[in-house]
Amino acid sequence: MLGCGRAAAAGSGRWVRGRCRLLPMAKSKFEYVRDFEADDTCLPNCWVVVRLDGRNFHRFSEQHKFKKPNDDRALHLMTKCAQTVMEELEDITIAYGQSDEYSFVFKKKSRWFKRRASKFMTHVVSQFASSYVFYWKDYFKDQQLLYPPGFDARIVLYPSNQNLKDYLSWRQADCHINNLYNTVFWMLVQRSGLTPVQAQDRLQGTLAGDKNEILFSEFNINYNNEPLMYRKGTVLVWQKVNEAMTKKIKLPKEAEEKEVEVTRTRTKVVPLHCDIIGDQFWEEYPEILAEDS
Repeated sequence: MLGCGRAAAAGSGRWVRGRCRLLPMAKSKFEYVRDFEADDTCLPNCWVVVRLDGRNFHRFSEQHKFKKPNDDRALHLMTKCAQTVMEELEDITIAYGQSDEYSFVFKKKSRWFKRRASKFMTHVVSQFASSYVFYWKDYFKDQQLLYPPGFDARIVLYPSNQNLKDYLSWRQADCHINNLYNTVFWMLVQRSGLTPVQAQDRLQGTLAGDKNEILFSEFNINYNNEPLMYRKGTVLVWQKVNEAMTKKIKLPKEAEEKEVEVTRTRTKVVPLHCDIIGDQFWEEYPEILAEDS
């Protein structure tokens, strides 16, 4: 009611039999400024990928005493935020995250906000950032949030299924490369007593096999036994799950309600830590690339 009153007062609506009927907004001489707005409609029939990254998270992780090389609290918080994004926004079919980044894939045929790139990006970033602050205390119980985190995002369009699969494979390969390096680097610093500069010099020019050898021979660590979340990152998909719940019902010929356990099926966002470079994942989840996406 109040909103209608304001609209009517502004000349965009008028009262008709107790109701406010919206009319075209009155034009003014300033209307021309809308011509400066760029058309940012995403091309049709393309996968819309929004990749979000933490801004200056190297400093943020140091200030908040993140464990090195991986902090389970931080990784689980990122995943919780990404799950919230998928649940709150429309048409996200899969997401992939590692370290301080997450990629969200919107359906090829999504018409959400008329496929405006600015809407895709701003909604993802704002929902993620607000969730990060909101859920912080659930994961960092003994660590106060010292200042608000920042995130940026970019949007990329991929016309084919293979393009999309290659993009996600690229991000998972990047996860492996970075995590292997960080695992060796921090072992050299934390357990061998090297300075960060010395550890960096030690690893300069080394290949994956060299890093694996250092881990095994010097620290008795088999990299293949490291948690999958560290090595593979996190994949978020929609899955049907059965949930048991207690419900009160009144049976015929009985005066009082009785509690019974019922099982219902619902679709939830589920985190996976698995390989997405090979074909097995895509064969198990064909709906992600389905034609109606």
